[in-house]
Amino acid sequence: MRLAVVGHRGAMAEAPENTIASYRAAEEIGVDEVETDVRISADGQLFMLHDATLDRVAARPEGKELGPTSELDWSTISAVDVGAGERVPTLEQMYAATTRTIQLEIKDLAVLDALVGYLDDHPAEAARTVLTSFSAEAMAAVSRRLPTIPRGVIVGSWDTALSYPGGPEALIKETGSSRVHTGWAGLTAETVSSLHDAGVGVHGWPCRERTDLERAVEFGVDGTTSDDPRTLLGWFG
Repeated sequence: MRLAVVGHRGAMAEAPENTIASYRAAEEIGVDEVETDVRISADGQLFMLHDATLDRVAARPEGKELGPTSELDWSTISAVDVGAGERVPTLEQMYAATTRTIQLEIKDLAVLDALVGYLDDHPAEAARTVLTSFSAEAMAAVSRRLPTIPRGVIVGSWDTALSYPGGPEALIKETGSSRVHTGWAGLTAETVSSLHDAGVGVHGWPCRERTDLERAVEFGVDGTTSDDPRTLLGWFG
């Protein structure tokens, strides 16, 4: 069985990131999981966006900044063209456009109350969700409030996990993670094997070059994340 291919923000090499077009492209390509990011507007709408502002992705007059989305109403956010005529989707629209497992990254703890309510009310969507975050605090919070939904703490490198107070074991325990999503630095096949022995899955990222895939296979990770999942799947031959 090959490792799982995860589309980063959908298939952002082929469509504007974190948009319906990107999610649909990822599904058409045949990814196993779709990775995406959830935020919340000033008036309580859950929506999909990586950055804290729209400034990087928005088509807007040169030099005009839109400001933090946490301070904007949904009517303002939803009116912005984020490329190729696409708009920022809501959490509900994202789920409606997908069928795969969703890696849902929490970018801001402010989403928690609304996210808990949404997933409690939508058990089918909850059943195909893995909650992720770089924030150990956020992961610990969702482990308490959404204990039945799998979690995967994200670290920029395995060296980061090693430097966590108490080490990787404490990080995994405190966040209730059944997975670790880690950058490659410091990761080894021996580490992956040890985590597997402890019942913890391992996803390595990013996968941008064929050598990244070769490393992923060599280390025995369970999945890897790509901006260009079509090319990645092509490397499997």
